[in-house]
This record gives sequence, structure tokens and C-alpha cells, in this order.
Amino acid sequence: KIAELVNASKAEIVITKEMQVPSSALEKFGPTVKLMCEAGTGYNNIPIAQARSRGIDVVNIPTYSTESVAHMVITYIMNFSAAIFQQAEMLHRGDQKNFHVFQHPIYEITGKKLGLIGGSGTIGTAVVDVALPLGMDVLISSRSRRLPSGHKYENHPRVKVVPLDELLSACDFVSINCPLNDDTRHSIGSREIRLMKPTAFLINTARGAIINESELVGCMKENIIAGAGLDTQEVEPPHPESEIWKLRNVFLTPHIGWRRMETRQRLVDMTTDNIESYVNGSIQNVINQNA
Repeated sequence: KIAELVNASKAEIVITKEMQVPSSALEKFGPTVKLMCEAGTGYNNIPIAQARSRGIDVVNIPTYSTESVAHMVITYIMNFSAAIFQQAEMLHRGDQKNFHVFQHPIYEITGKKLGLIGGSGTIGTAVVDVALPLGMDVLISSRSRRLPSGHKYENHPRVKVVPLDELLSACDFVSINCPLNDDTRHSIGSREIRLMKPTAFLINTARGAIINESELVGCMKENIIAGAGLDTQEVEPPHPESEIWKLRNVFLTPHIGWRRMETRQRLVDMTTDNIESYVNGSIQNVINQNA
């Protein structure tokens, strides 16, 4: 149906928004298609090498939701630290015991360790921008054991770069902020979650398939960690019968990190900018130039 729609309109420009474009559909695109514009940052939904082989440029919008997604991470941290989710859930089922005998541990954020998987990128850096003034210490995972040269936190005394396993075992909050690709798909599973503290929380605002969701469900049923906050899921929304809906220590939001009013307007404006740059012969934000 995707190819039928594109070809029926003889489109030169195709705009997508996190919609899977199968290779089989792209193969059927007519010769009029010259540009695919992903109205977002992630582009794992588009076979970019295949697009390049067809002479189709693929562009994205790398920075429209940086602060919004970073603030979503902080929102989860602050809610977990004060057990807001758990207390609200008690009240919604008519349980008022928390007002008489406190049922959930709550913590100060100051002095806690925040681990960022993929934390040297734009969104991860924006998370650090907020976490440090809150008094948190930050660990960033990197195989190279260093931040990119010139990174704003390269020599900061409260920002350390460590291997992933060390980050998982040391941190009170672990946030996933890396892109989804062949290396990161299902890179966080049972083994990794079992390295975390039993009091720790896992947060994902990146792409759902970075976590092996079935293994996460198994760990959460065993209460291996204190909780998980997932703004993204492996399938969005999860299947109606998925066990993940029923877990009281897993808190789901419907991929709202990018959906704030100002963020969506910025998305529209920057998508327009990408198209105008193509029309004017000065294409920008090309992601498959060397694919």
C-alpha cells in the first residue's frame, strides 16, 4: 500500500514519521522519488543503503526534540525517587494506607548515580545538563573509555566514562539514550538487568527494541530491579495481551518524549526546512550520503 500511494501520486518527496518502510515497498517506488524525509530523529524504519542505491536521499531531523526527550528522562527519575507512580496507583484503586503508614521508600536525587547508555550524544548530553545541577553523579558507557574530543563534559569531575557492566552495577538510575541499530538491538536483556542494583530503575526513551522486552518482563516478575519506565516499547503500542501491561513495577508512557506542543511545532518547521533546502539545491541533514 505504501508503494501504491507513492506511485499513484508520482511523488518526488516522501515524508515518513516512524513508519516502517519495508525493503519490498521501497523497491517498488517509481523513478520520481528523489527524497525521503523522516519527520524525526531515528531512521531505523528506512532501509537507507537501499535508498542510496536507488538514488534516493534520506534526511532526518536530528535535534528537534533534544530537550523534550532529556526532560522525559528527568521526569521519570524524579517520579521514581518520590514513588509518585506507585502512590498514584494506590489511590486509583482506593488504597489510602500510604497516608497513615508509608508504603514505599523515597530518596533524594542529590548524590545518586545516573548511568547513561549512549550518553555522549546530543540527548544524553542534555540529560547531563539537568542531572548535574540536581546533584547527581553521571556515568557514561563507552567502549573507548573516553568522550569524543572536545565534548563539553570531557574533563568534568562528576562525569565518568566506564564500561557498560560497571555502569549497570553502580548506578541508581540507568537511562538508555543510544540509537537502535544492529549492535544495540536487544543489547539490554536479562544478563544486563541482573547486573543492576535491586533498588535501581531502568529508563528507556530511545527505541523500544534496544531492550529485549520478553527478558525484561521475566526480570520484573522476579523483582530483579525496583522499576522500569518505558516511554518506548518494542512494539508500540504493546500487544493487548502483553504481560508488560500488567506489571506493577513497569510504568509505560505512549512515546510522548517528542510530543510536547512546542516540540511538535518545531518538528513541522524543521521538516519544512529540510524540504526547502532540497528544493533550493542545498540539501541538509542527509543520513545516507555514504550508505
